[in-house]
Amino acid sequence: MKPSLQLRMSQTLAMTPQLQQAIRLLQLSTLELQLEIQEALDSNPLLEQEDPNTTPSNDAESSDAHNADNADNNDAITDSSQIEVSDALASDSIPDELPTDSNWDDVYTPQIQNHSGGSAGIDGLDQVYQGATSEGLYEHLMWQMELTPFTDIDRAIAVAIIDGIDDHGYLNQSCEEILHSVVLGHQEHDDNNEDQLELDEVEAVLKRIQHFDPIGVAARSLQECLLIQLRHLPKNTPWLSECQQIIQSHMDLLGNRDYRQLSRKTKLKEPQLKEIMQLIQSLEPRPGNVIDQSEGQYVIPDVLVKKKNNQWIVDLNPDIVPRLRVNTEYSHLSTGKRNSSDGQFIRAHVQEAKWFIKSLESRNETLLKVTKSIVQRQVDFFEYGDEAMKPMVLNDIAEEVEMHESTISRVTTQKFMHTPRGIFELKFFFSSHVSTDNGGECSSTAIRALIKKLVAAENAMKPLSDSKIADLLAAQGIKVARRTIAKYREALSIPPSNQRKSLL
Repeated sequence: MKPSLQLRMSQTLAMTPQLQQAIRLLQLSTLELQLEIQEALDSNPLLEQEDPNTTPSNDAESSDAHNADNADNNDAITDSSQIEVSDALASDSIPDELPTDSNWDDVYTPQIQNHSGGSAGIDGLDQVYQGATSEGLYEHLMWQMELTPFTDIDRAIAVAIIDGIDDHGYLNQSCEEILHSVVLGHQEHDDNNEDQLELDEVEAVLKRIQHFDPIGVAARSLQECLLIQLRHLPKNTPWLSECQQIIQSHMDLLGNRDYRQLSRKTKLKEPQLKEIMQLIQSLEPRPGNVIDQSEGQYVIPDVLVKKKNNQWIVDLNPDIVPRLRVNTEYSHLSTGKRNSSDGQFIRAHVQEAKWFIKSLESRNETLLKVTKSIVQRQVDFFEYGDEAMKPMVLNDIAEEVEMHESTISRVTTQKFMHTPRGIFELKFFFSSHVSTDNGGECSSTAIRALIKKLVAAENAMKPLSDSKIADLLAAQGIKVARRTIAKYREALSIPPSNQRKSLL
């Protein structure tokens, strides 16, 4: 073999920096995109954001007119002041008060009332709303503990107990563990604490905390939580003793909703058992939930969908689409300094700004195109609801908009759509399909909606089993296995039929 030269032609896809930037912007959520834009504005002096509320021409004219008016007023004030002062100096008697250059109102304008209707802030500054302060269960219990007369050792025990309470209001630690932690915390101060502190003291402090608001907090089990709440009810409450007996001795039957066995063991008839169940259901099984600790999470939709003239219109949310531009004043500076480092710096940032703006435009165009395709395929959902959802996968949209399936996945991840039926993630509209008897297809989302509808309309005393739900769907031409019904039911957080049974 001898070496030789060969000429070949081939096509390859190169991931240029511009393409990498466009792909990265495409998969960002709304919040991440806003942070990316702000970072680009901070790092690139040639990139600026347009303010849609300002009109330069009108502002300039109003500013000139305002300056002219101020100049005329200042001249008039100066002339009048000079005349008055000269007259006073020319006269033989000088008045007690000479005219001044300005009035008190020109220097300080009192703020009697602010826009919110309240009192003005300190030093004339408006009070700025800094968000509401939320109090959690821990802070609520600590506040009550500070108001309760405790000794130093009891206070340490109370703090250890409150630290062991979860968000639902239950104590996750045993009294022995609390005793051990308190003893370890006080060994450095007093070596005799281990002999003085006993388990009975921890249990006594625990009983006092269990009377804090909300009632039933710091319970170690559901049974104890319910019994604590029952003890706080008036003694003349109907069926109070029977309710305590059922919770104390038949908690397992109550949890399984085995009302027939419960009625046989307690020798109570069905009307009486209904009254007791109403009393039990008035209790709070999770007392910590009474203190709302969750903060609302807000979602900014990327696209807006509305019906206009019997047509579904898709638009980008203008609040999340900033208008960026290249600063023309700075970009013109590079023309006279082509060989200088300053000119190269400006030209490089101008090109970077143009690439960034083009990538944003490409992202918005792709998002709008994909959303329009989704809306066209799911018109029945917007018209009739979840039960009319059609089966759809990523490949269906990819073929229609002539893009790769991975691109569709990036576009629909963490992107939200505002519709008359609520706010949905774009991923919500994609679901698998189930074949029907007539040869058609049914979406899994529609099947879940049908299951939810059947469960909501069932008889509480005779709830529908998974097999019965499968039979009802089969009667509608939708064949679904019982295990599939169970999987969809669990996804909807619907308990099984034996736990949905109720006497009420």
